[in-house]
Amino acid sequence: MSKLVVASYCTTFLKSEMLHIYRQVTALREVQTFVMTKKKQNTDRFPFDDIELIPPPRRNPLRHGWLKFVERQPPIVYRGEYQLLADLLQRRGADLMHIYFGHTGVHLLPFIRCWNKPCIVSFHGADVMLKAESPDYAAKLRKVFDSVPLVLARSRSLERRLVRLGCPPEKIRINRTGIPLAQFPVLRRVGPPDGQWKFLQACRLIPKKGLMTCLRAFAIFHRNNPRSQLLIAGKGPLQPALEALATELGVRPFVHFTGFLSQPELLELYHRCHIFLHPSEMPADENQEGIPNSILEAMATGMPVLATRHGGIPEAVEEGRCGILVEERDHEALAAEMQKITRTPHSFSEMGILASESVALHFEQGHHTAALEAHYREAAALAKQADLRERTAVPLVAPAPFQQEGVPAK
Repeated sequence: MSKLVVASYCTTFLKSEMLHIYRQVTALREVQTFVMTKKKQNTDRFPFDDIELIPPPRRNPLRHGWLKFVERQPPIVYRGEYQLLADLLQRRGADLMHIYFGHTGVHLLPFIRCWNKPCIVSFHGADVMLKAESPDYAAKLRKVFDSVPLVLARSRSLERRLVRLGCPPEKIRINRTGIPLAQFPVLRRVGPPDGQWKFLQACRLIPKKGLMTCLRAFAIFHRNNPRSQLLIAGKGPLQPALEALATELGVRPFVHFTGFLSQPELLELYHRCHIFLHPSEMPADENQEGIPNSILEAMATGMPVLATRHGGIPEAVEEGRCGILVEERDHEALAAEMQKITRTPHSFSEMGILASESVALHFEQGHHTAALEAHYREAAALAKQADLRERTAVPLVAPAPFQQEGVPAK
């Protein structure tokens, strides 16, 4: 029996923060996949052989203008992208297309509706936020939900958000991105005898990661623990503001911005640090977290986590067992938990081991890869069933025979 052929569509393959997508695509075994993308990026970090680069459509100003202004067709049609995608998918014999991110699904909606094979769309966090520049985004998402057999969500919190946005619950499948445990060996943490506690947060430097809260909590902790350090691994637009806040709080010499790190460098940093911080928070645009991969990686190495009750984090961090959770933006509560966990070295060490065991039990990559492949097969089967019902449907009331005026019916 031939394998299902899945086209993995990602507009850019891949941005530096999309390691989880790379892991997901490259781990597939029971289905055959190729990548469709408009732009290749970070190819040295994300090597993948079977990539179809979608060429820019040939411009025909007359046709473009007619479709856009007279027929009022959507951009994917009047720009010529629709036919390019259809031809590419036919040439590759694709049975299904997995569209990464909800906003891409909205862009491709005309294609999803017209292509003769099924599509599924996966949601990861930022794609459930409402956009001021696109006030009809929620309405367009509902049309996407209606047009696909299945919708994938990275966490239960995202599932609930999708339901509120109008997705039928029966269409949603949880699609966690697992961790390749062999790449994250466990190290039992031991408290530093000289008080040099090392806290780590690894993420993009953007508002929803709660980095301002992290800095304020560390400043409180540092008053009584002057040899402690905070390491922040990652890049992003907030770095100048974070450096300014660290200076204002008087802890700038003890806060280290490492920039973007490779996976081996990040693993070495996980092993050097004692406690992982990730006080995520909901920004005004509702750009929420799924389950941050850095939390899972840190836990896999045996590091306890201090974080917030935000998004999918409580689904990964079992409170009191794998780590401690506080409310969003409560830097004083976070600082208090930092004090508490460092005063009980044995509990801190055991909590890290329990964290690694929890990741191995619930987030092992092979299990979630098999689940994703099952979702693909289910989506293809549902689409076939829907097509069969449509082709064999019999009208409840037979239409009246056509009769020309003045001609008696037979």
